[in-house]
Amino acid sequence: MTDLIRSAALTHYPDIARSVGLDPSEMMRRARLPLACLDRPEVRIAVTGFRRLLETSAAVSGAQDFGLRMADRGGLTNLGPVALVVREQPTVGSALEALARYIHIHHDGMRLDVRRSGSRVTIALGLRGRHPSASNQSIDLALGTIHRVIQALCGDKWRPLEVHFSYAPPRDRSPHREFFGCPLIFNSEIDAVVISAQDLSRRIASAHPLMASYLRKRIEAIETRPGGWDEKVDEVVRALLASGNCTVERVAEHFACNRRTIHRHLAECGTSFSAILDAQRAALVTKLIEDPGRSLSAIAQQLGFSAQSAMARWFRSRFGCSITDWRKGVRPARPRTDAATKASELPAGLAHR
Repeated sequence: MTDLIRSAALTHYPDIARSVGLDPSEMMRRARLPLACLDRPEVRIAVTGFRRLLETSAAVSGAQDFGLRMADRGGLTNLGPVALVVREQPTVGSALEALARYIHIHHDGMRLDVRRSGSRVTIALGLRGRHPSASNQSIDLALGTIHRVIQALCGDKWRPLEVHFSYAPPRDRSPHREFFGCPLIFNSEIDAVVISAQDLSRRIASAHPLMASYLRKRIEAIETRPGGWDEKVDEVVRALLASGNCTVERVAEHFACNRRTIHRHLAECGTSFSAILDAQRAALVTKLIEDPGRSLSAIAQQLGFSAQSAMARWFRSRFGCSITDWRKGVRPARPRTDAATKASELPAGLAHR
């Protein structure tokens, strides 16, 4: 299964890309990432595409500290719901435990292992599926983010004891020295941030115990996230429909693959893109048509129909009544709310979109 990351990770990418002379739109296209995800931070994209973007941006611009620049602008602010739980913990130690426990909600392919040994604590990084020779920027971004998260909790003057990198030292180490402000170990056996055990007991002044408990329950609900291709495609379709730009090609971009791959994996799950799209349209259209200020032509366009009349035919087939009747409160006794509308019943050209 393709690992995904919240597109919030790209929040500051356009500004950083421009600062080193890059065209962010062009670089996104080269990395085969959808430009629309820049406006939707909760939509998830393929980790492989995200890593490709970092490495290509560093190579083309010559800014070998590109990952660190991304980390410098990110930190807690890019972690979404994970950041909320981390920030409300009573101590730095419990905050790091929460970060390690829930980081996969932000980034499928990232794991953290917090180990204490005497007076030292090692926060070891695991990046699933990375290529050893093409992941330096991803490592820098991840370790830099860990550093900035702890710094946000401890204060700007805080520094780690050491930072370890599994790759060879860059030609110019000064950006890394300036960023971390501590001894750096390259060609290490691990990628890790090492801190003092005393840091774990530091209190977080802004923490609120009741809020922490509430947020933990909310994020544990989020944790029951899609696992198979059908569920993950369903999640992306739901997000893209809200923006009015949902096609199988757009969905494939989020998974860094092509439409044939999407169709093949969904067939293996016993469903199809048309069935998923139809179910999500049915869930959204009843909400949209309740708004009297929203025209039917605009709704048809948002849901990807070729014309208002096409949507009208689909609606009658799906719900057993016209949109006008639905708005008047005239509903059939048993509307078709299942997700199995046949492709043959969909408007022409819809089944293969």
